[in-house]
Amino acid sequence: MGERLTLTAADGSPVAAYHAPPGEARRGGLVILHAIWGVTPHIRELSDGLADQGYEVIAPSLLGDADAPFPAADLDPPNLDARMALGRASGWGAAALPRVQAAIDALSKDGEKVFAMGFCFGGTTAWLASARCSGLSAVSCFYGGDIAGYADERPKVPTILHFGRSDPMIPMSDVDKVIAGHPDLPVWLYDAGHAFVAPNGRHEDSARLAMLRTLQLFQRSGGGRGEA
Repeated sequence: MGERLTLTAADGSPVAAYHAPPGEARRGGLVILHAIWGVTPHIRELSDGLADQGYEVIAPSLLGDADAPFPAADLDPPNLDARMALGRASGWGAAALPRVQAAIDALSKDGEKVFAMGFCFGGTTAWLASARCSGLSAVSCFYGGDIAGYADERPKVPTILHFGRSDPMIPMSDVDKVIAGHPDLPVWLYDAGHAFVAPNGRHEDSARLAMLRTLQLFQRSGGGRGEA
């Protein structure tokens, strides 16, 4: 099981994060970027599961105050408007990149590779991190709703994207815009809706395949087993 820790961003501000140490031979570092709800039980469970596979995982809080508790539930509908307002104020992840960089820096040990994956709000943030952050080796973006708005960004590292064909929050016209702007990037489409990896929208076959492709990307990008 992981634990809460506090990172320090470049400007000196504290950043709350969930940290899960590798459970076996280390494959590298992994930054997990949460959806609009924050570092939820699902994100913490996913972090623990990937740590069991050899990744040292940090899931930074992208929107909350450093002393705010992590959410007790995966969904909090009464607070959706407030969470969306935070996301909007961040430029849908752009202002959170110093927090992402703090997590990358914390995982950059002895030249080992650091990867990132993100979901929904975090999927857009991961897309921006692939272009603007330093120290990453590969990135996987899951149903990032505002990637189309940042379609001019150019990833600096191998990057793949995952979208659901029936996602009511991300029209296929947005996906087509991303594909047209990045014909060299793998953009995978699944017979699923939004949040198909998360408990509230999970589509088991799509989630399993998208995660398999993600882990294969990380392995091809240097995420091999090191010493225990």
